[in-house]
Amino acid sequence: MAISRNRNEVEQEIKETIGLVPGFFDRIPDEYLDVEWEVFKRLQLGETLIPNKYKELMGIALHSETKCRYCTLFHTEAAKLFGATDEEIQEAAHYAKMSLGWSAYLNGMQTDYDQFAAELRQVGEYLSQHA
Repeated sequence: MAISRNRNEVEQEIKETIGLVPGFFDRIPDEYLDVEWEVFKRLQLGETLIPNKYKELMGIALHSETKCRYCTLFHTEAAKLFGATDEEIQEAAHYAKMSLGWSAYLNGMQTDYDQFAAELRQVGEYLSQHA
């Protein structure tokens, strides 16, 4: 993989964008830093199809399950920066708990997948007709 910008140029842009070069970027090897920063900047900080607040709430829910305290803290603080309330953050974590509980139950009971998919289609059709 070719380096498109040298480390100093990338680090200068990181500092100008977020105020410092966090340790998690500082340790990325030179050959990957520019690419990693570009992806982070576009997906994490940039406007995408999913509004930033929602992406961060998804991150909270996701990392409630992965139990990565670094990611949970990062996404919680980022969610607040993008306007999430404490109640929305709590709901994201509660939604993860509820969804994971159903996942454990359905898998543990070895629920028939085809039947589950058929029933889900029926529910979708019913709700579409009665909306």
